[in-house]
Amino acid sequence: MDVMFNLDTLWINQIKHTAAGEEEQEAGCPVPCGRPACRGRGRAAMRRGAARRGRAGAPPWAPLLWLVLLPAALAAHWTHSAELDRNFSVFWTPGEDDITFEVQVRTLGYVGLGFSVDGKMKGADMVIGWVRDGQVFFQDRHAVDRYEPEVDSSQDYEQLLGYENGTHTVLRFRRKYDTCDPHDFKITNDTVRMLYAYHDRDLTGSGSEPLPYHGSQRGSRSVFLLERVPKEDPLPRDTLVWDLRNPQVQLPNTEDTLYWCKIFKLPELRRKHHMVKYEPIHQAGNRAYLHHLVVYECSGDATLFEKHVGAKGEPCYQPHMPSEFLSCHNVVVTWAVGSEGFNFPSEAGYPLDPSSGARFYMMETHYNNPNIDPGIVDSSGVRIFYTPTLRRYDAGVISVGLDPNWRHIIPPGRPEVVSEGHCIADCTRQALPAQGINVFATLLHTHLIGRKVRFRQIRGGEELQPITADNNYDFNYQEYRRLKKPVKVYPGDHLIAECTYNSEARSTITLGGLTAREEMCLAFALYYPRVDLTLCYSLPSLPTVLHSLGIQELMPNSSPVKIKLPEELRDMTLETRLITYDWEKHFGSFQEATRKGSFKPLCWAKRPALLPGTEETEATYPNITRSWRPEATCHRRRPHRKKKPGDEATGDANETFLDDESAARDNAVLADDDNSLNAIGAQEQSRLNSGAAAHAASWTATWVALLLALLAARVQR
Repeated sequence: MDVMFNLDTLWINQIKHTAAGEEEQEAGCPVPCGRPACRGRGRAAMRRGAARRGRAGAPPWAPLLWLVLLPAALAAHWTHSAELDRNFSVFWTPGEDDITFEVQVRTLGYVGLGFSVDGKMKGADMVIGWVRDGQVFFQDRHAVDRYEPEVDSSQDYEQLLGYENGTHTVLRFRRKYDTCDPHDFKITNDTVRMLYAYHDRDLTGSGSEPLPYHGSQRGSRSVFLLERVPKEDPLPRDTLVWDLRNPQVQLPNTEDTLYWCKIFKLPELRRKHHMVKYEPIHQAGNRAYLHHLVVYECSGDATLFEKHVGAKGEPCYQPHMPSEFLSCHNVVVTWAVGSEGFNFPSEAGYPLDPSSGARFYMMETHYNNPNIDPGIVDSSGVRIFYTPTLRRYDAGVISVGLDPNWRHIIPPGRPEVVSEGHCIADCTRQALPAQGINVFATLLHTHLIGRKVRFRQIRGGEELQPITADNNYDFNYQEYRRLKKPVKVYPGDHLIAECTYNSEARSTITLGGLTAREEMCLAFALYYPRVDLTLCYSLPSLPTVLHSLGIQELMPNSSPVKIKLPEELRDMTLETRLITYDWEKHFGSFQEATRKGSFKPLCWAKRPALLPGTEETEATYPNITRSWRPEATCHRRRPHRKKKPGDEATGDANETFLDDESAARDNAVLADDDNSLNAIGAQEQSRLNSGAAAHAASWTATWVALLLALLAARVQR
């Protein structure tokens, strides 16, 4: 979101002791919102105010204040935004080494924004700010427990801008991704729980008194701060819309999970189009029941699919499901709980081609009704935006991971269980072009007990930096991540979807499968140019599974399946072994066997069929001669930072300091006032990220000449 609209109201907000503040309230603009209606009302009010100020006489320094504030306003371009509740909006733009935020909150009291691992106060990193009598107060804090957060000894957030109008408080600030302060949250590609709070009252003193309790005016939300899909990408003027919706699906009253499959036909098109965006369609009141949906291309006899287009659909993967549905497996769209949809980058779009592509599509919807609420009927779905204006590349989707199957076993009561699904080098060697493919977005997927997911890449025995990774995975927030720049995958690369689970709350094993109570381990990748590979899975071999359970041999043709060897397990059923296995004693050997044992690769082409030559292949874990490790950013050295009032100037005895000259320079730059609270200054307003500041500077010369001319004209009059 571009906040150039702040130019309309920034003048008003900075000289709020004039009548201009009243005019903005008259306009009904709560914040510089940028909406057309709001801009219109604001400008009309400004014209009325201008007339009044013309009669009263504008302050002679007004153009100079514009000159100071203009670069900051021009520089504020937001790539991401989120509405945390109806009164609290946050905007942010990641930079090279730091990230800039702005909060716009419907209150004239204090506001707080924080970051945590789990959405709870304990351990959270927070900033608290308020505006009183035209002065901005701003504090970097941290929460030790479920109490008021404490002021940090090191103030690592830099305040850039702050003001109030008649209804809202606006604060802008920035911080480094890693401040090397143990009380600050390290911002990475992981899912972040963003906390917020606000109150209708300011603090009365310098900030040393207790904060008024916010009550219910608080909350948290999971977000990606760095790989979030930009929502403001403009759509082409010739964009068309195709809605895929389930027709009044009745959720069962006896089961908590339903997979529903419905066939759709491509709209009548004369030539190839590109899908450039999609977003979920939620039936009012039913959002909680929709877990995820996937849209697949279908291949096969068109007459078989035609008869299903007008039908309501069928429960998926049941004995009575039409067999032709099984030929729908090339992934087109993936949506999961928490996602707002996806915008494709300007260079690629997913092909919708009536002549050489699929004409029929199947939407698979996973409904989750854990409380088995009765009488739930749903018509949710997905909205696809497509255009005849073709982009440079056809995009595709490849799914990498473990085939959802009972052979995927997760023992109970463990803080960490690692499972891995492989896309072997033979698959990529056969399916990918010599120049490789470009992965531009990923979606990581597990069910309820998934805690970490990594999408790993091995090339020639060397492990590269993960394509993406999330060490703070949230089952309730699954969304495509737009990578900062596309990642190359070449023929012969070995890909791994690695999932870490926490099963401490479970007393029995968890198996791989489709229901929410079962587990999955998948990484979906959007890429270009499109190739003939859609699913690249692996399945633990039966000998690997048996070895992991201490079983040497099964009795042939036994029903139920029984154990033959070792002798001490003879005649025990496989099911009993799974239930009674001493996981505490044998977990280490189990984990080693499942990770290093053999597995069956499943390299599915779009047809659908396994890639030639891979049908009978059995593979093992790749030989990694060099593992990837993240680079240390702090190097065990604490940087010089602003100190909390009362702190001694001397450092910790164990600190490693910069040279005296650098230290003196840094201390001069970071000198704080007695209250460790930053009053807003013009120099801070223009200090946004370096790239934005350079952009703003290019405008300065033009505006200097214009504003000085206006000032001269006013003096002459």
